[in-house]
Amino acid sequence: MSKLGSSYWKLWSATAVSNLGDGISMVAYPWLASATTRSPMLIALIPLAQKLPWLIFTLPAGVITDRYDRRKIIVAMDFMRGVLTLIVGFGVYWSATQLPNLKHVETSHPTHLKLYLLLLITALLFGFMEVLRDNSAQTLMPSVVAEENLEKANGRMWSAESLTNTFIGPPLGSLLLGLAIALPFFVDAGTFFFCAGLIASLTGTFKPAIVKEERLSFRTEMREGFTWLWKHKLLKSMAIILGLLNFCGSITGAIYILFAQEVLHTSVFVFAVLGTAGAVGGILGGTLGPKLAEKIGSGPSLAITLSLFPVFSVIVGLTSSWEVVWVAVAIESFFAVLWNVITVSLRQSIIPTHLLGRVNSVYRMFAWGTIPVATLFGGVLVTVNVHFMTRVWALRSTFLISAVLGLALVAYAVPKLTTSKIEAARSLK
Repeated sequence: MSKLGSSYWKLWSATAVSNLGDGISMVAYPWLASATTRSPMLIALIPLAQKLPWLIFTLPAGVITDRYDRRKIIVAMDFMRGVLTLIVGFGVYWSATQLPNLKHVETSHPTHLKLYLLLLITALLFGFMEVLRDNSAQTLMPSVVAEENLEKANGRMWSAESLTNTFIGPPLGSLLLGLAIALPFFVDAGTFFFCAGLIASLTGTFKPAIVKEERLSFRTEMREGFTWLWKHKLLKSMAIILGLLNFCGSITGAIYILFAQEVLHTSVFVFAVLGTAGAVGGILGGTLGPKLAEKIGSGPSLAITLSLFPVFSVIVGLTSSWEVVWVAVAIESFFAVLWNVITVSLRQSIIPTHLLGRVNSVYRMFAWGTIPVATLFGGVLVTVNVHFMTRVWALRSTFLISAVLGLALVAYAVPKLTTSKIEAARSLK
C-alpha cells in the first residue's frame, strides 16, 4: 500500500464504490426500461441517448479536463449524477403501481410514456456527465501514481471495478428491486454522493502540468489534441480498432435485456447473476492480466482478445442457456480487462500530461463514438427482422451479425497491434 500511496487508495475506494452503484444500476435501469416498454426500438434509444455524448462531447470535454482542476470536475459530476438519480428514484416511486409485476415478463404491454421519457432524458444527461467525469478520472491516475506503477495501479483498479460493478452490484440491485422497485435508485444516488466526498478529500495538484498564460481557443486546443493522436500511428490504430470492436459489441447491447428475458428466460435475480460473469473474468483479468501480457507479449494478448469476440458472439447467439452465456461473458471479460490494462497504461505513460485530457478525449471519441450508432443499428435490426422471422430469432440475429463483423475486424486489426510496435511506441515517448 505504501508504494501506491494514500491518494491512490482513496481514488481506488471511490472507484470501487462508484462501480458498486453502476452495478446496481446495471440491473435496475434495463429492468425498469423493459417495464416501461417492450419495443426494441424504444429500448435501444435509451442506451443511444446515454452514449451519444461520447460522439459529440468528447473533444470539448478533453479541453475542459486540461483547463481545470480534474479533481473538482469529478466531484461536481458525481454530485450532479447523485441528484439526477434521486429524481429518477422519486419518479419510479410515484409510478410504481402503474408498472407490470417484475416477476412476470410480458412480450408486450403499453408504454408508460412519462416514465420512459424521464429515463430517456436522464440517460442523455448522464451521458454528458459521464464523458466529462470519466475523462477526468483517467487523467487523474498519473497525478497520484508513479509511472513505473501505472500498470499495477490500473490492474488493481480494474479488478476493483469488476468486483463491485459486476459481482456485488448486480445481485444487490436485484435484491433491492425485489424489496421495492425504486430502492436501487436511492442507493445508487448515495454512492455518487459518497464518491464526491471521497474524491474531494484527495490532496495534491490536479491541474495540468503546463498552463499557458494566454489560453488558446477551444477549437485550437481541441485541434491540438486531435493532431497529436492522429500523428501517433499506434494510438490512432488502437482508437479506431477499439471503436470498431465497440460497434460490434454494442449491436447486441441495446436489446440485451430483451434477449435475456425472452430467449434465456431469466428472472430479475438470474439476470443479476448473469452480470456477475463480468466480475469473475474482470477480477482475474486485472490480477493476472499484466503477468500474462508480460509472458506472451502485449501484441498476442490483444490479438487473443479480438479473436475470441466473434467466437463467443456465435455461442451466445445460438444458445438458450444462461449458464453458457455466463461462461462466455466471464472469459470475454478476462481479456477485455487485459486489453484495458495494456492500452490505458500505454496512453497514460506516453501522452504528455498537459495534453492527456485532450488526447484521451479524442481517443475516446473514436473508441466510444461508434456505440450510439451501433445501438441504433441493433434496435433497427431487431425491429426489421421480426417481420421476416420469429421475435426470438430476431433477437439472436444481432449476435450472429456481430460475429461476422468481429471476424472481419480480426483480419484488419491483429497485424497493427504487435508487441514490437507497442514497445517501439513506449521507447519513443
